[in-house]
Amino acid sequence: MQKQVEYSEAMKTKYPEQVVIAIAKDKNGKANPVTLGWTMTASGKPAMLAIAVAAGHYSTGCIRHSKCFSLAFPSSEQGEAALFFGSRSGRDIDKLAEFDCAAEPAEKIDSVLLSDAVANFECELESETVVGDHVIFVGRVVCSHINTEAKKRLYTIGPGHKLGPVS
Repeated sequence: MQKQVEYSEAMKTKYPEQVVIAIAKDKNGKANPVTLGWTMTASGKPAMLAIAVAAGHYSTGCIRHSKCFSLAFPSSEQGEAALFFGSRSGRDIDKLAEFDCAAEPAEKIDSVLLSDAVANFECELESETVVGDHVIFVGRVVCSHINTEAKKRLYTIGPGHKLGPVS
């Protein structure tokens, strides 16, 4: 049986929720990571991933400028990095310089990969759609990477940005 409640109350049931970190370079060539909770597989053939970024975020302009982004599935050890990348603006700081996070160049696009992530996907921008206060970016996956070490994936496991692995 279901009961009607306010949207905000029903949304409290969404946990655990995926955490991803999207990275796109700005017009000066600075890689700008942003932590996101809204992501999905948009297509299997061809492989496409979608992310939702707040319309006013600096990252929105970076993705539009670079026409590509890398998408990292962070490991459970990257919780502090995820919080940092999601709570600072690339307009004000160089996030990768300010937070010690191992990164390496992408293979097929002009971006970087997070070395300690569970997986990284290199995406060329396929399309974008404005939906309310966010922009959904769809990227065609042109290269995929997995970590050579077994790592658990990071999730938001509760309200208030509570992060951790899922058992």
